[in-house]
Order: sequence, then structure tokens, then C-alpha cells
Amino acid sequence: MRKESLITLSVIFLVLIIAGGIIFSKSTGLTVSDTPSEEVARYIGEHSVLYVQTGCIHCKEQEDLFGDNVKYLNIVDCLEDVQVCINLSIEATPTWIINNQKYVGVQSIEELKELTGYQ
Repeated sequence: MRKESLITLSVIFLVLIIAGGIIFSKSTGLTVSDTPSEEVARYIGEHSVLYVQTGCIHCKEQEDLFGDNVKYLNIVDCLEDVQVCINLSIEATPTWIINNQKYVGVQSIEELKELTGYQ
């Protein structure tokens, strides 16, 4: 392969990676300024349980909404705690349990604030 062709392919590949990242960030709507405060994350974590599964892209998306404050959430990984998830009939991840109600799928921070009663 000629050197010019290799450089051209490398540039095209790089452009595609950058474009993919931009499209992903716009499609998820994630920005650093949208992450909840520590106070909000702690409140949500104290009033809910998030059931996830290692390798689940939507679980990662849910966790990413909290940024560094994800550490305040009460998270159960259904691959590690299989019996817990079976006992609660967790059929899909992510699943939130809030006030004994199940909410399946990625929930926005605003939805979680409302569901947990954050004022």
C-alpha cells in the first residue's frame, strides 16, 4: 500500500471516530453541567436502588448521567447478586426500585428527583 493511501485512510478513520463521538454525545444529551449535584445524587441513592448488569450499555448510560456522583447511588449488579435479582423478579436492566415500584429503563435525573420526592 502506498504511503499516501495509508495516510488518507488514517485521516478518514480519525474523522469517523471523532464524528461518532460527537453524534453519541448529542444523542445521549450528556454534558458535564447536566450531572446532578452531590446532594441530589445522595438523596436519590438513599431513596432508591438501581439494578444493573455488567456489560449493559443502557446501565452504563444511566450511571454516566450521574458523572462522579454515581458513587452515591445504591447499585446492585445482577451478575454479582443473581439471587437478589431473581427474588425481586428483575427482568431487565437498568431497573430502579423506588417506593416499592419498578421503573425499567434509563430514567432522567428530573424523573428520578420526582419519583424519589426530592424537593
